[in-house]
Amino acid sequence: MSARHTRREFIKVAGAGVVGATLLNTLGCRPPDWISTIASSGRAGSTHSFRSRPDLGPPVMEVNVRASDNVAPGYVFVGPKKGEGQDGPMIVDDHGRLVWFARDRYVTDFKAQSYRGEPVLTWWEGGIVAGHGVGEYVIFDSSYREVRRVRAGNGYRGDLHEFSITPRDTALITIYAETRTDLSPVGGPRVGPVWEGIAQELDIETGEVLFEWRSLEHVGVEESYRGPPEDRSEPFDYFHINSIEVDPDGDFLIDAKGTWAVYKVDRGSGGVLWRLGGKRSDFEMGPGTRFAYQHDARRQREGTITIFDNGASPQVHEQSRGIVVELDIDAMTATLVREYTHPEEPLATSQGNMQVLPNGNVFIGWGTEPFLSEYSKDGKLIFDIELPGETQSYRAFRLPWGGRPDEDPAVAVEKGPDDKVTVYASWNGATEVSTWQVLAGASPDELEPLGSGPWKGFETALAVRTEEPYVAVRAEDDSGRVLGTSEAVKPRS
Repeated sequence: MSARHTRREFIKVAGAGVVGATLLNTLGCRPPDWISTIASSGRAGSTHSFRSRPDLGPPVMEVNVRASDNVAPGYVFVGPKKGEGQDGPMIVDDHGRLVWFARDRYVTDFKAQSYRGEPVLTWWEGGIVAGHGVGEYVIFDSSYREVRRVRAGNGYRGDLHEFSITPRDTALITIYAETRTDLSPVGGPRVGPVWEGIAQELDIETGEVLFEWRSLEHVGVEESYRGPPEDRSEPFDYFHINSIEVDPDGDFLIDAKGTWAVYKVDRGSGGVLWRLGGKRSDFEMGPGTRFAYQHDARRQREGTITIFDNGASPQVHEQSRGIVVELDIDAMTATLVREYTHPEEPLATSQGNMQVLPNGNVFIGWGTEPFLSEYSKDGKLIFDIELPGETQSYRAFRLPWGGRPDEDPAVAVEKGPDDKVTVYASWNGATEVSTWQVLAGASPDELEPLGSGPWKGFETALAVRTEEPYVAVRAEDDSGRVLGTSEAVKPRS
């Protein structure tokens, strides 16, 4: 992108969780004064607040550039952390409205994938140690039930940087293992501690390790652009593995932030077939192809490689960017096809990713910077949404998803004067709800419809008049099919 814009030129759209209350359609012969409207909000500053789900307080996302007509279909997947509101995996729509959230989980690499032929949600969760993770990998089904928990093999703990499910239902994961090696080539001790980058491919069902690659067996510490810590008791994070994927020929692409390089690794021997970038690049790097402290190297269908080029930290480039690089294997040259930059010129000091969408658009998560952006193939910014304050997400994706929660819809009912009642309806993760129907009766077993109103966001507020002591809500899809019914509750004053 060559155009530059300031944030003030962005179109600001609030991503509220509760959009104003809905006027109910009457059923039967209710008198007109049974119907009223109110104003409502699901926002409390930069954090959502829901009456029907007071336990949930995710960050509010703000749309800077409204989604154009040619954005790719799907929802936005983020894992907010270290900022406003609760941490956890989160799905929002193009208006910034919450679709699903799981609270109090420190997660990374949250996305939708396919497992055993079914759509699933996956992520890493655990704790952080010296810039990497110590934890496990989680798989949820479309009803938001945990169906599998995956652990690293050979006694290791799984790292936060990668959890990808392959078409043959194996898992690709990263691991950081503390070991000792000769650090004298980089001014360290003859025998010093180091974090070794490990890539594993696992059988998800059995946990069997099908492939394991260890960085120190193939990449020396002298290839790093980092230096060992002043405190010699601290391990040297020379490699910093952050992405793995299976190349079309069955070999692997492994990305390392610390060496500024992408490695093509032979599946059989583990040997490095070539290096792209870094101090020992096997390719002649054309103008604009040099990257630094990068993340998320991916092979695309036409053979190019996409990379999120952080350019820091410390700062090497003016700003972070997403790049598309074409490789000529015969001539061993690398050519910049296109770069994607943001008008705010963010410099992500860590994290970040670049996703090529099925329609050719590009979606970028800016790591430590709060933006999530979609571009047309030619580089035009066609959607931009922002996390609040210092909140960040390791990666971000646009992906299709359909959720049918295993739990019932939630409801809260507040009583006002003159039999006025405000009903708050939500169903965390439900993607098919088109209409909310309000039910009321003398007991939970004697409920009758009062009226209905359209879905207006994560939590929809509906205003009615009723003297009945019990109220519930029923979710319907756009064909009128009943999807679920809440428990019946008594209005609270």
